[in-house]
Amino acid sequence: MSTVHLICGSTGAGKTTYAIALSQRIKGIRFSIDEWIGTLFLPDRPTPSTLEWAVERMDRCERHMWTIADQLIARSVDIVFDWGLSTFAQRDHFRTRIAQTSAESKLHYLDVSQETRRARILSRLKTDPKNRLFEVTEAMFDAMEGLFEPPSDDELYGAMIVCED
Repeated sequence: MSTVHLICGSTGAGKTTYAIALSQRIKGIRFSIDEWIGTLFLPDRPTPSTLEWAVERMDRCERHMWTIADQLIARSVDIVFDWGLSTFAQRDHFRTRIAQTSAESKLHYLDVSQETRRARILSRLKTDPKNRLFEVTEAMFDAMEGLFEPPSDDELYGAMIVCED
């Protein structure tokens, strides 16, 4: 039976780095929304980029990711979704979709201090500012902090919790 691993954490928590290591360790297939968006759509993004533009393309990516993931699950291959999953509704959406398959789901929550995450974002701005769908400025980081919904105790039951400071 396959396991679909859901990576959850706030901005700058290290989700993609964690997802890469996890997929290598479990010999699973990783689906990273940032990489898909970057490869498929970043060269054509409007200036300035809009949320509506990004959401529509994320929806397209998700539909195609699931087309592939369903085939892998049928072959008992583990999946890692590096999606962010910053709200309960997003996590619930993925759990509901996983329940439509023969796979189990496992949440991985990266609980990293705001100070550490902010430092990572500022470093990223200096080293890789153009290769992202949205450049995360300090102001955007602060705004996104208020949007993140940490997983509830019920969601964390059986989850892998990674704390880092």
